[in-house]
Amino acid sequence: MWSFETDPEFQSQLDWMRTFVDERIVPIETLRPDREEFAALIVPLQQVVKERGLWAAHLAPDLGGPGFGQLKLGLMHEIIGRCAVAPYVFGNQAPDAGNSEILARHATAGQRERWLVPLLEGRLRSSYAMTEPGAGADPTLLATRAVEGSGGWRLDGHKWFITNASAADFMIVMAVSDPDAGPHERASQFIVPTGTPGLRVVREIGTLEDSRPEWGRLENHAEVVLDGVLVGPDALLGERGQGFRIAQERLGPGRIHHCMRWIGQASRALDLLCERALSRYSHGSPLADKQTVQNWIAESWADLHAARLMTLHAAWTIDRYGVKAARTEISAIKFRGAQMLHDVIDRAIQVHGALGLTTDLPLQDMYRRARSARIYDGPDEVHRQTVARNVLRTHKAR
Repeated sequence: MWSFETDPEFQSQLDWMRTFVDERIVPIETLRPDREEFAALIVPLQQVVKERGLWAAHLAPDLGGPGFGQLKLGLMHEIIGRCAVAPYVFGNQAPDAGNSEILARHATAGQRERWLVPLLEGRLRSSYAMTEPGAGADPTLLATRAVEGSGGWRLDGHKWFITNASAADFMIVMAVSDPDAGPHERASQFIVPTGTPGLRVVREIGTLEDSRPEWGRLENHAEVVLDGVLVGPDALLGERGQGFRIAQERLGPGRIHHCMRWIGQASRALDLLCERALSRYSHGSPLADKQTVQNWIAESWADLHAARLMTLHAAWTIDRYGVKAARTEISAIKFRGAQMLHDVIDRAIQVHGALGLTTDLPLQDMYRRARSARIYDGPDEVHRQTVARNVLRTHKAR
């Protein structure tokens, strides 16, 4: 059964979240604190979230989360997405949230105690080392090798665009452990503490999001080299040869969260667009009276509403039938949501004129992040191909 209603108790939590994010978290955006200052600012807010029972909401109750399911998580992420700081306050920031999910599912008891528990408590940071210079959108082309020896594993390879690499306490590294196996059974995943000899963060990569990244800053993307990195047998995460499957488990629900956060971000951009249109007077009338601006508002609302319904339906499908059953929906919302985010923010910038380009407003930062959304977690073209193939399987040539 599909319903457009939210139960009153959970709706009250969402209402509280909206006020909390807008009034207590959004003001932090105006600051540029270092890591210690950032922690000092958000720890009191994190405690409030924990007291509300909303901390690490992506996890099951036995792992410290409320076990809401993807649909409720989606509604939460819509609000959390209004501010880039909010995920840290709610304990579901990337890549830590995705890493905690696969640790919860696949880690041994010892691995959970050493890595998952402090990660959930915010005492550790993590990164996910999968992408390589020669294997971005196609993980079957991974070249990083993991060779098993008498004392464990030796890892050698080259990774890049690894988020949080210079700030992380450990990495989950995907490497080819069984080169002669099938394309989706070749790789395994390993937990590697940063500081392990041979593991080197070469540099922070300047990007459209941040052209001059600071070393150790959260959400930076780095180039990483593994040169004779030795880890014990207890470093293997999950079953050998199941790295690709584990990655898919991590990325599927994660894309729901991404897309709902984009909807929250676009909703905030639409708020700014409308407020500007109503307050700015030009050429004899408010901008809100201009047909072009009215078209921008109408198109933005329609794009946003369509993407929201698509994403919530994908979340509902996962809750009811599992991630595999929602593959088409997940790919569709990834490319449709990313385009919607870009377009709504672009219109909001345009209506603000030169002001929209300045750091006085969050729009320029939102715009740069929005362009990146069409590439990370799989470029738009790959997701369009997935949708097309799945749709074609339901038809026959005539």
